[in-house]
Amino acid sequence: MQRMCFLLKVRADRLDAYRERHAAVWPDMLDALRATGWHNYSLFLRDDGLLVGYLETEDFAAAQAAMEATDVNARWQAGMAPFFESLDGARPDEAMRPLTEVFHLA
Repeated sequence: MQRMCFLLKVRADRLDAYRERHAAVWPDMLDALRATGWHNYSLFLRDDGLLVGYLETEDFAAAQAAMEATDVNARWQAGMAPFFESLDGARPDEAMRPLTEVFHLA
């Protein structure tokens, strides 16, 4: 199982709306994440907008590709893009750059 962590930056003026959106994630989005291999997925948001994501999956590239192929992901990403800084034209899920794990205590 791969443990993946990534960073994104939520716009300061959109923090409350971002929290609200994630308090009510669409059921079909949750189903798609589970079906495509996203497990133990968490998002952590700091008050300055730093977003830390963590998930476990068998194959991150395959899980990303499977999500990209779903209709619900396209709708979700289009709706979420205005919440983020520095996407440079990419969707939020395309801008996720995994961090390198340097330590793990099992």
